[in-house]
This record gives sequence, structure tokens and C-alpha cells, in this order.
Amino acid sequence: KKEDSTVTTSNATQLQKLPLFASMVTFNTIIEPFRVKTVEPIRQTTRNERGQLLENAHYNVFLLKAEDVLIDLLTDSGTGAMSSKQWSGMMVGDESYAGGTSFYKFEAAVQRITGYKHVLPTHQGRAAERILFGCSLQPGDTVPNNTHFDTTRANVEYRGARAIDLLIPEGREPALIHPFKGNMDLVALERLVRDAKKKKE
Repeated sequence: KKEDSTVTTSNATQLQKLPLFASMVTFNTIIEPFRVKTVEPIRQTTRNERGQLLENAHYNVFLLKAEDVLIDLLTDSGTGAMSSKQWSGMMVGDESYAGGTSFYKFEAAVQRITGYKHVLPTHQGRAAERILFGCSLQPGDTVPNNTHFDTTRANVEYRGARAIDLLIPEGREPALIHPFKGNMDLVALERLVRDAKKKKE
């Protein structure tokens, strides 16, 4: 066994001297620091099938069946695998209607991270937006964004405010290669702020 180990070490040393293997031996691989314990099969679709499904749905992605969606880019809600601690937390969590220990653990974590005293949990971001905009927006207000999510836009407009998308021009060209298409058009933003101030004067 000792001889095998020596030979292996010697072989690795020799390989490192070869131009072809030098970079391969020292190559750093980035791996995901977790194990996936549950695998959910998905149905493979062809480009032609996806095109037909979109046409049948009148190009409204909300009318697509989830089983026909190969990669879901509509939302990130509920699309990730839970950790072992999250699964075990469901088993030991306190489901009391009020005053449960789970809430106080959650509250303490949020207070520690944000420094805020008051914590009001909501089931989803859209519910939080409804509360936030209900307290902060007035009819006629303008809310700029790179691109509003559909429910965000709905919550803004429900309050009588204007949801304005100010995405950079490159972000509106799907075929264009660009470092980051989610940037806000700062020139358009400055113009929007200036015009909004004039209307209030």
C-alpha cells in the first residue's frame, strides 16, 4: 500500500510537469455547498412544442400549465430546494395561532439583522407591498423602477399612483449581449424626477 501511494504521488508530480496537465491538476472547481436530497422530474419540451403552447395561451404565461414549463422564469417563489434544517424546522415549529415560539425566533432574527424594533410578517412580498404602498403612496404619486413586477405595478396603480418603467434601452433588446440589462436609465430617471417636481410647484 505504501508503494502504491508513492507511485501515485510520483505520477501526479510527473503529470504536473506536462503542459497539458499542469492547468488541469491545479484547476479550481466551484461546487455547490449542499446536497440535494429530493429530485422532482420535469418534462422535456422541444422548441416547437413551447412555441405552440405559447400560441395556445395567447402569449400569456399565466395561462400556461406548470407541467409544460421547462424553466420557470416567472417567479422564484417555491422553486428552490429546502435545506435539511428547514425541513426539520417544520417538524419542531410551534404552530400556535398566537404567541408561538417560532414567531419570537423569527422576530429576534429580523430585529438582529435589520435593527428595526417592529416586525410585521406577511405571507408574500405582494402582501407586504400592499401594506407599504397603502401607507406611503397618494393618488398622483410617481414610482420609478427599472421594471415593475406585475403585482407591484398593480399595488402601485391601485393606490392611484403611476408605476413608471425606466429600463435601459439595451434591456429591451432580447438578442443583444450586455453585461447587465436590469440597470435603470439614469438620464430618464433624472428627467422624470425633474418633471414630477415641476408638476408639484
